[in-house]
Amino acid sequence: MNQVRKSPRQNHKLAEHLLSSLTTAVIVLDKNLRVTRLNSAAEDLLHVSAGSVIASPLTNLLLRAEDLVKSLHQAIENTQPFTARNVQLQLPESTVENVDLTVSNLETPKGLLLELHATSRINSISQGSLSEEQQITTRSLIRGLAHEVKNPLGGIRGAAQLLERALPTEDLKEYTNIIISESDRLRDLVDRMLGPWQPMQLTPINLIEIIERVMQILQGEFVTNLQWSRDYDPSLPEVHGNQDQLIQAILNVARNACEALHGTERARITFKTRVVRQFTIGAVRHKQVMHLSIIDNGPGVPEDLIERIFFPMISGRPEGSGLGLSISQNIIGQHGGALQVASRPGHTVFSVYLPFSQPNQPTP
Repeated sequence: MNQVRKSPRQNHKLAEHLLSSLTTAVIVLDKNLRVTRLNSAAEDLLHVSAGSVIASPLTNLLLRAEDLVKSLHQAIENTQPFTARNVQLQLPESTVENVDLTVSNLETPKGLLLELHATSRINSISQGSLSEEQQITTRSLIRGLAHEVKNPLGGIRGAAQLLERALPTEDLKEYTNIIISESDRLRDLVDRMLGPWQPMQLTPINLIEIIERVMQILQGEFVTNLQWSRDYDPSLPEVHGNQDQLIQAILNVARNACEALHGTERARITFKTRVVRQFTIGAVRHKQVMHLSIIDNGPGVPEDLIERIFFPMISGRPEGSGLGLSISQNIIGQHGGALQVASRPGHTVFSVYLPFSQPNQPTP
């Protein structure tokens, strides 16, 4: 039988189709480690588009990757493929992905083919069942703590009202108004914790307004030379959530960052909002989610604490209760989201991932 030969153009299209259909992330590099091709899975993993990175150096995609770049240069020079397990990739948007990496040599033209299998998202799924146990323990602790918190709140509110009447100028009343409104918010929060369980009432929320509220609270609480930085994407749509609970969750994380900066020169906290596409939370794959990064330049989370930081009663400070981050994880989890941390000395990032819509609502 006569075989029909395919033209080079047809072969090229077939190769492109096969590459794009792979679920494994694939990146092709030339001998100078510039990106010549990447498939859809790699775009999802690295949160980039192919058009924006083709012909760019690999170091534009991966930050602080000196060791990996050195290994890739050696692979080209020695024509020696290699495999590396659980490699941590620091992406430009303060996102961290852990991958298993396989590097193969290409002869014509000379270069490398990188295959990346994401392990961080697999770990997130496997941690889901563990976080459920943590949340059950956390809820029991919260209910016990709520009993102890409710009575002092009334005293704090009453004292703030008396103080407000004695203040000589109106501009000082801004601070007593914060005390009174926060006392009311916490009282309502405690009442919900002590009352019967009810489905959370979710409404469209502007996350930037919540962040600004958290910043206002902390600026009054930490009156040091702490610098605050905003890096917002103003085009992001609203998320569906409970405003009071999200304020509490983000406040706990940001307050933890403020406390970690004690003694740090030029201490800075940055709030950054972005969209992350094709992101898995638990066992649910979302087309896009809100990514809030709370970044500080403190000493970092100790290595022996990083794996247990969201467990109840675990704290890196002698005076800490060990409940703040655990409560935040519980609240974010009830919103269908995830709370993660990546840390090294001088750069700690707490990442809050929130879906733009709940499962029974249309995705924007």
